[in-house]
Amino acid sequence: MGAVLGRQDTHKRSFHGSKLEAKMVDAMQQRASHGTSMKSFDSIVMKFPKIDESFRKCKTIFEQFDEDSNGEIDKEELKHCFQKLEISFTEEEICDLFEACDINEDMGMKFNEFIVFLCLVYLLNEPAVSEAIKMGLGNLEGTFETLVDAFVFLDKNKDGYVSKDEMIQAINETTTGERSSGHIAMKRFEEMDWDKNGMVSFKEFLFAFTRWVGIDENEDDDE
Repeated sequence: MGAVLGRQDTHKRSFHGSKLEAKMVDAMQQRASHGTSMKSFDSIVMKFPKIDESFRKCKTIFEQFDEDSNGEIDKEELKHCFQKLEISFTEEEICDLFEACDINEDMGMKFNEFIVFLCLVYLLNEPAVSEAIKMGLGNLEGTFETLVDAFVFLDKNKDGYVSKDEMIQAINETTTGERSSGHIAMKRFEEMDWDKNGMVSFKEFLFAFTRWVGIDENEDDDE
């Protein structure tokens, strides 16, 4: 994990403030207006095993799009998969999404990056992605909704980002009324805030989540 975080610290591409992130923030704010079913951070943690199982079902579609079977999806393979699924994104949007999810800047999207990519596409373009979900991915749509719901729970002021104070507040809101330590909240926040700017975007949250449930960047080598 440390190596991943280290590389992310040197990540030069400016995602914050990009057109793509602005769209995601807007989409997340729209979702937030409908509220969240999450009652505590513990309720999110309880869903880890089911989410992990659902993530692993993504392996099927990942392998379909990895046309040369090298364990990574490159930009051209990604364009092909959008064409096959008839998802209506422009080439610029596809490139922006690819670069946003290619955290190691190696021009290849690994399995954990692909999971984040799918969830971001789902947030931005629900109807088209619902068609992709019909390709045998089971309850993936429900998983994506759970992740959106979890982020909305953490984002107390509904601005599309999670701050340190919001994370502490979320950790302290438990169904039993017990207050968790600020140390736990800070540890979780640091795991999410990869660019160390004090604010966590939905993308950063998703990358942290793949690690929390046990999907890491070397997942494609574990078969």
